[in-house]
Amino acid sequence: MFGRTSLVSGSVVAALALTTFIPQAAAFWRLTCLNKLLVERNDPIVNPGAVSGHLHTVMGGNGFNFTMDYEKARASTCSSCTIKQDLSNYWIPNVFYQAKNGSFFPVEQIGGATIYYLQRRDPPDEKLKAFPPGFRMIAGDPLLRHNTSVSGRTDAFTYICLDYSGGSKGMKERYTEFPNRNCPSGLRVQIFFPSCWNGKDLDSPDHKSHMSYPINVNFGKCPSTHPVKFVSMFYEVIFNTNAFKDQWYDNKQPFVLSNGDPTGYSLHGDFFNGWDIGALQRAIDTCNSASGAAEECSVFKFFDKNQSQDCMVPPRIEEQTTGWLEKLPGCNPIQPGPARAVKHTNCGSQETIGAPMKYYTDVSAKNWEYVGCVMDSLTSRTFPEREDFNDLTVEKCIDYCASKGFNWAGMEYARECYCGKSAPPQDRMGYARCTTPCAGNDKQFCGFAQRLSTYKAKGPSSNTFGTP
Repeated sequence: MFGRTSLVSGSVVAALALTTFIPQAAAFWRLTCLNKLLVERNDPIVNPGAVSGHLHTVMGGNGFNFTMDYEKARASTCSSCTIKQDLSNYWIPNVFYQAKNGSFFPVEQIGGATIYYLQRRDPPDEKLKAFPPGFRMIAGDPLLRHNTSVSGRTDAFTYICLDYSGGSKGMKERYTEFPNRNCPSGLRVQIFFPSCWNGKDLDSPDHKSHMSYPINVNFGKCPSTHPVKFVSMFYEVIFNTNAFKDQWYDNKQPFVLSNGDPTGYSLHGDFFNGWDIGALQRAIDTCNSASGAAEECSVFKFFDKNQSQDCMVPPRIEEQTTGWLEKLPGCNPIQPGPARAVKHTNCGSQETIGAPMKYYTDVSAKNWEYVGCVMDSLTSRTFPEREDFNDLTVEKCIDYCASKGFNWAGMEYARECYCGKSAPPQDRMGYARCTTPCAGNDKQFCGFAQRLSTYKAKGPSSNTFGTP
C-alpha cells in the first residue's frame, strides 16, 4: 500500500508463531498491565538520579522513581499490573506521529501492556530461577538504525500489524522495523528479553552483558558464560497508529520512536525486578498451565482492577509530552541511519527533576479545599446534582454548587460538574488518576472517566474523611 518494508520471511514467521508465543508443552502466564503508570524521561537503570535522554512509557509498581533499589520497588502501594506479588517496573520508548511540517504528536497507547512469563526448560527438567532481589536489565539498542541478526535481534524485537476487521484473525505480518502499511487494529510492539544469567551480577556497565540469549534466542540452552536460566519474559504493547491512517504522506510510514528513530530498529525495553522472590519461584515451579491465564495459578493474588487501572506516578519533569510538539522531548533529532545514531546533549531541554505534579487547584480563597480523586459510577452517582459546562473550571463548578446550596463539588471528564451534600462513600476515596484537563482551563484538572476531582467547603458540616 505504501511501499515495501523489511518483512520477516514466511518461514521465520511460521517458526516464531511456535516459539515467540506458546510452544507446545511449554507453560506460561500472562501478566496484564491495565494502564501505563507514567510517561516521562525517567530511566533509573540507564540514567539513575538524572533526567533520561528520551521519553518512556512505564508500567508496574508506583515505587518507580529516578533512583531505584529493590526495597523501593517493594514499597509500592499499587501497581498498574494486576498480580499483587509483582511490584516490578517495565518500560519502553513511546511512539510518535511525525507530521509533514516536522511536528510530533504522541500515538495513543492502548491500555498498558501484556507481559508473558514463559517456562522454557531445556532439558524438560531444567530448574528455572526467579530473578534475584536488585536484578535489572535492558534489551535492545537505542542507537541502532539498521537491521542486524546480532544477538538474534530479528527474533527478539518485532512489530505486528494488527487487523481484526472482517474475517481477519487479527495477526498480520511480523516486521523488524516500522511497517510501511496502516495497521487497522493497532501496531503491537514486541520485545523478547534474554533469559540466561551469568549467575553473579545484578547489573553490568552496559546493563546487558550480565545477560545472554539462549542458543535459539527465545528458547534453547544457555551458553557456558551465562549458565543460569531465568523464566523467559516477553513484552507486548499496542499503539493506536490507525488514528493517523489519513495523515500519511510521501508514500512512507510516519511514525518514530521517542529516541528519534524513524526505522523502529532501535526498539528496546527495560526491566527492574520488584517481585516477591519466593512467590515468583513457586509460580515458576508449580504453575504449569499452557492456557496463559494467571488466574489459574494459586500462588498469585490480584489487585482490584479499578486500583490497577488507577495506579500512577505523578511526573516530576516540567516539559510538554502531550499534544502537538515542535520536537521530541529531550535532545532527539530524527536520525534515520543506517549508521548508528549519535547521542545529542545541550539542546536546551529540561534537565531538572522537580516536585511531583499536583493535580488539584488551591481554592482556599473561596474557603474550599481539595479532598482527592474519588471514584464515580454510571449507575450510582457519588453526587446527585449534575451540570455540564463547555468552559468548566474548578472555580466554576465550586461556584455553581455553592449557589445551589451544596458543600461538595466534583469535576469529571473535563466538562461535567457534580454537587452533593455528604461525603463520598469511604470505598470510593483514595484514587489518583484525575488527570483530565478542564475544558475551560487546561492548566487545571477536572477528573477522568468515572473519576471526580473532589472539593469541599471548609467547616464541620462537610463531613470529610480527609485528603487521601
